[in-house]
Amino acid sequence: MDYQPLDIDAARNASVSVIPGRQAAPRGFQRFHGLPFQIGDGERAIIALGGDSPGTVRIPVDCTAHSILVAHRLLESRILEGALPGGLVATYRVTYADGVTEDIPIRERFEIAAPLGWGQLPFAAVPDQKNATIARWEGRWGDAGHRQTEAEQGASLAYFIWRWPNPRFNIRVASIDIVPAGPRFVVAAMTLGHIDENPLTHSGAVPVRVDLKDPAIAARPTDGASRTGLDIQVDRGVAGYAFPLPTRSPDEFLADGMAGWGERQNPHASPAYAEVAAAPSATIALVSNGEAIDAARFGDLVERRVIETPRSRIAIVEQGRNWVETVVIDDAIDRPVPCRVHFRSRDGVPYQPHGHHGHVNSNNGTWHIDIGGDLRLGQISYAYIDGRCQGWLPRGEVIVDVARGYEYEPLRQRVTIAPGQRRLELRLRRMVDMNARRWFSGDTHVHFLSTQGSHFEARGEDLNVVNLLLSQWGNLFTNTEEFTGAPSISRDGRTIVWATQENRQHLLGHLTLLGLKEAVYPWCSDGPGEAELGGTLDVTMSHWADACRAQGGTVILPHLPNPNGEPAAMIATGRVDGVEMIRQADYNHLEYYRYLNAGYRLPLVGGTDKMSSDVAVGQYRTYVRIPADEEFSYDSWCANLKRGRTFLSGGPMIEFTVDGQEIGDTLRLTPGGGSVEVVARATSTIPIHTLQIVERGQVVAQTDDAAGSRRLELRTRLTIERHSWLCARVSGPGYGGITHHDCWTRGVFAHTSPIYLAVGGEWEMADSAGLQYMLTMVDGSLKYIRDLSPRRPSESTTHHHGEADHQAYLERPFLQAREALHRRMHALGIGH
Repeated sequence: MDYQPLDIDAARNASVSVIPGRQAAPRGFQRFHGLPFQIGDGERAIIALGGDSPGTVRIPVDCTAHSILVAHRLLESRILEGALPGGLVATYRVTYADGVTEDIPIRERFEIAAPLGWGQLPFAAVPDQKNATIARWEGRWGDAGHRQTEAEQGASLAYFIWRWPNPRFNIRVASIDIVPAGPRFVVAAMTLGHIDENPLTHSGAVPVRVDLKDPAIAARPTDGASRTGLDIQVDRGVAGYAFPLPTRSPDEFLADGMAGWGERQNPHASPAYAEVAAAPSATIALVSNGEAIDAARFGDLVERRVIETPRSRIAIVEQGRNWVETVVIDDAIDRPVPCRVHFRSRDGVPYQPHGHHGHVNSNNGTWHIDIGGDLRLGQISYAYIDGRCQGWLPRGEVIVDVARGYEYEPLRQRVTIAPGQRRLELRLRRMVDMNARRWFSGDTHVHFLSTQGSHFEARGEDLNVVNLLLSQWGNLFTNTEEFTGAPSISRDGRTIVWATQENRQHLLGHLTLLGLKEAVYPWCSDGPGEAELGGTLDVTMSHWADACRAQGGTVILPHLPNPNGEPAAMIATGRVDGVEMIRQADYNHLEYYRYLNAGYRLPLVGGTDKMSSDVAVGQYRTYVRIPADEEFSYDSWCANLKRGRTFLSGGPMIEFTVDGQEIGDTLRLTPGGGSVEVVARATSTIPIHTLQIVERGQVVAQTDDAAGSRRLELRTRLTIERHSWLCARVSGPGYGGITHHDCWTRGVFAHTSPIYLAVGGEWEMADSAGLQYMLTMVDGSLKYIRDLSPRRPSESTTHHHGEADHQAYLERPFLQAREALHRRMHALGIGH
């Protein structure tokens, strides 16, 4: 027996009711810090001393011991009234069998204490409850923020545990005399330690890897719904949450074409790891779904490093660690460069810089929670840094994964941390400088970051513009405090953040209003999940667009086409400056091509709709070409976006010309048309396979590299006989097949805005099916407004627009759209 409760029953003289507190003090057999303590019960549960209680109490021992542990506490304290700590409470006199005695002073806030609240722990004793993790999958809503800490400090339910290391452990202890010095206190239990260790403290936590050998158990999911993953539990110590480790080897990880952009999350219980700090006598227990799987003694694990049984393999996967400053240098300018970094051991255990998370929000969802400064892409958490960071790195092999947007070569490689090493230098190399070519990148759609956070993450992603969008989500209003009506510009002028708005309605649609100088109200309308419960339809998207343009702003239809109600009316009435594609899906392409074929010039933009830490700002981004005679500014970026000088990138860079005309231009051909030279080039840090030319929604030219390439080029001649448009697009095999590891698993692709081809006059297209589709959408929206939309009674309501007839106000843009569509169809001889 390593720890033995000492029988002190003969000396017990009081019940636990003498101990103050909101709940009854523990009694009976207890385990404090995994150690056994025997407290009494009933009227003779503890020993009360001091004050009017009896004098010296003798406890017979008659046993050798390496240590003596006492569960005791003060019943009163005057420290909060100004008394000095260190006052003598008692003397514990140890008498050995050979007659030698040793007096140990028991002092307030040293060996003993009263629970005085936060910040008043004793210096030489610990609370009876150890530090522990917070419940991982459950808790009160009000504790959601605190739960992110993952751990909480142990507190005293009633007692403090003090350990006395016996210097004469090979001599039998005859007795222990408890000699009160005045203050009232209690002794609840004593335990003898028969092994040479201090179970109340430990060396720092080490990563313990667990591989479960039963395939069925190993495959259990690790999530809050099933709660059947792996728990790694420790009695005499602490263990963090168990997190799944990657299943691929380091070589496979290093060879992956998605370097810098995450890794597929292992959703299963095994392999996994937890950080463990424990006494040598501690037991590590493996538990899944309440079922005990296996166990091992921690001291044996420390000595052997690996313990293997028929059911599991348990290993300490760290040989030591160094506090290291890492500097990431831009190779071209030889200076630190903002970026994002990930460090891991060869087993996949993350070692993120200090101030950053190894697992953002414990690998749980992060919608509107804990999203600044870190990025999670599947298995990997990245830390945004300004080019320098510090923190622990394991000795030996370390795998680094460093990225800075799409224009830099990601750095995924092995490095070695030697004993004593305190500095690590890494170098990033720019693949292409799009700013030098007058292309400036921006994200049209970002939520929840702060302005400073947007700057910080944008610099780490080599992004020039962030549109940080205020909005409403039921009764939640976000980023209200960020709105200034002006851009926030970095000192070097390369990064611009404008806090502006996304206004939203659940059926008619959403609208991104860029560059607002004054707020456009109301932000959202007509109930959840956009507006408040019980809300009414108070406004149309068209009104929001008009209000934005009146301020000189830019109107973007986000995540085209959904919600798919009013977009058709807005496009028909010329209220849209650009459309945002947020997924590489057939439907999104179909809708975009449908409007182009119907004769509407619509620049294409890229935005992330970032609402969590598991999508990078600018992961889908808009590149806007600004002519050399215009300075880069927010206004010039938006002005050239409106001119259609854009391409969307989710990875590749793309160049595209038709007879020398560039993206957004109109190439004018003589009546009857002719042959045009089409040139498209794509470069990418992520391997690409297919580069296509699209005319009127159909692929008309294509080049492929089945193995994947960093560069594709296509030159061809096309015959154009009528008004048309051409776009270039690039992606994986067959224009698909490669996805990011963000929360939406978006495709890796790039797509240009059109180059328009006008044959014998001004460019004009009018696909009858597309125009009829738009009419249907207009009529459907009107149907909703008239029959289903909730509205307040007109006789008791004054609306924001001030008009007397709210119904007419709501219907007006749709009637305008209907008239515009009819007029176009009539002029073009299209029946309706």
